[in-house]
Amino acid sequence: MRERSAQERWERLSQRPLLALAVAFAVAYAVPIVDGSAGYSLTSACTVVEWVVWGAFAADYLVRLALAPRRKEFVCTHWPDLCAVVLPVLQPLRLLRLVSTLLLVGRRARMAPQIRLTTYVVGSVIGLLMFGSLAVLSVERESPNGNIRTLGDAVWWSFTTMTTVGYGDHAPTTGLGRMIAVGLMLSGIALLGVVTANIAAWFISRFEKDDVEERRQTEAIATLAEEVRLLRAEVARLAEEREEQRS
Repeated sequence: MRERSAQERWERLSQRPLLALAVAFAVAYAVPIVDGSAGYSLTSACTVVEWVVWGAFAADYLVRLALAPRRKEFVCTHWPDLCAVVLPVLQPLRLLRLVSTLLLVGRRARMAPQIRLTTYVVGSVIGLLMFGSLAVLSVERESPNGNIRTLGDAVWWSFTTMTTVGYGDHAPTTGLGRMIAVGLMLSGIALLGVVTANIAAWFISRFEKDDVEERRQTEAIATLAEEVRLLRAEVARLAEEREEQRS
């Protein structure tokens, strides 16, 4: 059995704590948006939690980089992680911290071999719906011409956007809101493609198994028929020998 490297051991040990921090980030991100009357102290505390979580993911990236046997190759193959770490520093917006944290959580989740495709897709749909609703609500609620004012409106809009139905009863009016809409549309199309491909692959594998079983049965029948033919030939030969001995 191959011994795990120091980097792999670190990723295995840090996976659950980082996922727990991601949940804390989700709560801290959602509270000020859902509770529009949140005071300064609560909002500041949530902002501190968001930056702490981002800092934990940034530290995780630096530790993995230090433990990587080939650091240049690690940077080249994990460039989305680097972008997600650097992005909030360049422009410290809450939405960018949301994007970077989602990206880092997704990267770490894909490293876990026990997470199956179906679980990942379901988790992605729930996460995108939740964060998409919160993100569009945070940027559209104060817009003078906006029509997404409540969490219910935002969730409904996220559902119709991700499924590319687009009823048009709710739509973002700000540039940032429209960028979120584009991201949700592309994510919905991508996830639908993954689900469709997964179902098609299941049917194909099922048909292949049926074909293999059918070929196996056909070969078994052919083998049995050949054995019966040989047995008949042997019986006929023995009958001829007995007739010769009698005569």
